[in-house]
Amino acid sequence: MATYINNIFNFGRSLPSPFDTIANKKIKVSSKYGDGTTSTLCGTVIKAVHAVCRCMDGSGEGAVGIIDHRTAAEYKSSVSPDAYHLVVYDSNTGTLLASVYDSNMETFENYTLNSSGRDGAAVMMALFPMLMQDDEFKENFEAYQDEVNAGYPHMDKATEYMALMCDNAYRRIKDDSCAAHIKVNVDKAGNLMRVSQTHLDSGSFTPTTVLAGEFKIFAQTGPAQIYSATETIDHADFEGQYVLNKRTFTPQETMLIPKLPEWYIIPKEVVDICKHAKATTGKSMQMRNFLLRGPAGTGKTMGAKAIAAGLGLPYMKYTCSANTEIFDFVGMIFPDSEDSTGSAQLDAERETLMQMGGINYANVSKLMKLPDLDDMDYDPAGVYMALTGVENAAATSQDCMSIVLDRVTEKVRELSRTVEDKSSSGQTYRYVETDFIKALKHGYVIEIQEPSTIVQPGVLVGLNSLLEQSGSITLPTGEVIQRHPDAVVVVTTNTSYEGCRGMNQSVLDRMSLVRDVELPSPEVMAQRAMSVTGATDEYEVSKMVQVVNDLAEYCRKNSITDGSYGMRSLIDWIISSEITGDVYESALYTIISKATADELDREALISTVLEPIFAPKRHKASA
Repeated sequence: MATYINNIFNFGRSLPSPFDTIANKKIKVSSKYGDGTTSTLCGTVIKAVHAVCRCMDGSGEGAVGIIDHRTAAEYKSSVSPDAYHLVVYDSNTGTLLASVYDSNMETFENYTLNSSGRDGAAVMMALFPMLMQDDEFKENFEAYQDEVNAGYPHMDKATEYMALMCDNAYRRIKDDSCAAHIKVNVDKAGNLMRVSQTHLDSGSFTPTTVLAGEFKIFAQTGPAQIYSATETIDHADFEGQYVLNKRTFTPQETMLIPKLPEWYIIPKEVVDICKHAKATTGKSMQMRNFLLRGPAGTGKTMGAKAIAAGLGLPYMKYTCSANTEIFDFVGMIFPDSEDSTGSAQLDAERETLMQMGGINYANVSKLMKLPDLDDMDYDPAGVYMALTGVENAAATSQDCMSIVLDRVTEKVRELSRTVEDKSSSGQTYRYVETDFIKALKHGYVIEIQEPSTIVQPGVLVGLNSLLEQSGSITLPTGEVIQRHPDAVVVVTTNTSYEGCRGMNQSVLDRMSLVRDVELPSPEVMAQRAMSVTGATDEYEVSKMVQVVNDLAEYCRKNSITDGSYGMRSLIDWIISSEITGDVYESALYTIISKATADELDREALISTVLEPIFAPKRHKASA
């Protein structure tokens, strides 16, 4: 059957608002498939685009979705409150099925597509998923949607965007030699095969993916909610606005005061902590110790940095492991040896470390180019492989940290050796100050990460004196360190990692505030993920957010605790999907694979959480 193009693009029909006042339908722009001169506005395309926009922002009824190689649309007619135009399009054959449906009477009428019949807006709406596969159409639709949402502030630009969409659709449907051709079969009479009650009852036209709106007739899909954060705190109104005491910092200290990335949405928990720290300054019981507790990937470390930014204080961190000892917090004594180690390389490394500020864990780790906690959290199996050369898919960040600690300790021992041992009377020693001691002594924000992983329960208890407001501790050198009144301790700990233990009660008792941090709200997750990844499809990102939240809830209810899920997994999923072009496939190797190592649990997550929202693509059988 040949395509009778005039039935689909009837340029004689009047244009809908806001283009109804335009005197000339021809606009001086051209799509990449056009003749390079002008494009003609088409009422059919305009009405279809407006219908999709209304579905996306929830201001109108109707829906468009994908079945397999077929697409379906429910176009809400303005004739009556119960009138819908139902259309199913088959991209393989170009076949169209359509009916005019009364949802109250449950009756069907023929849908005739010609100059005296229907204008084809419902048909164009069903073609929308195919139209959006072209970058030019997609970019102009998104730009036009922004104009619609803003109330058409630039009508000239909006007109150009719409004209380009009209020309793009016209050229791709009309010209079967076009690289992006869309096959559509409509005869001269414009009669289309009907969508029947049998079709609806059988569920054969039930969409597996909803692109916009809420299906009510082909299926009961429920609305596809688009999340956008409605209330955010401007960084300028937060950073440095909760200064505890007026102080002057050195250039080196100033560099340690965090600058929040533009995409970061400041959580309420962070603001509350800053307010409490500021409001209690100068009082007998200042609030200076805080605990952020919650599942992995909920932004606790970023929250600790944000606290430092709000207070205008330098930020440091100490990461605990199962083998952490008390001296790891308070520092260690090393031989103050100017003699050669006997190795030119070690002597050069020792000199480099002294220029970096001393032989401490952080500097030695940097010198050895060992992975940090972010690397271990992001890809523990990959880091473990890089460190050991042994493949271990079940490796945890704690496993990696243990290896790193052992290597740093051994390197420190090598750096402390000399060629000839000196007598005890002639040997001098150097105390190496830790970031923990430095932060408490000088009044910085110090984050203590994962103290619940420490095997020996008395390690943190031994620091209780420093957790007191006017606390002090005696260093290995005999020096007594007093805690600075501005020093803030932020303890961050996961509740979902295996190997994590409960916090000691005496330590908990010294926390001024304990905030349980859950995954951000869906609105914040969507906005943050789009800002980080550069993704622009709000609808798809919102559905991905829904999957991540459903997955987290399923894992909690079913006691699946051997994996992680949250913002990191969501961001990885979005980035992978842009690379593969397959949201479902990318989900298997990002959010699903990270959630658990148990095969049966992964299968349950796929069938229960993933597939109801993102169905797998159906691949054509090879000839």
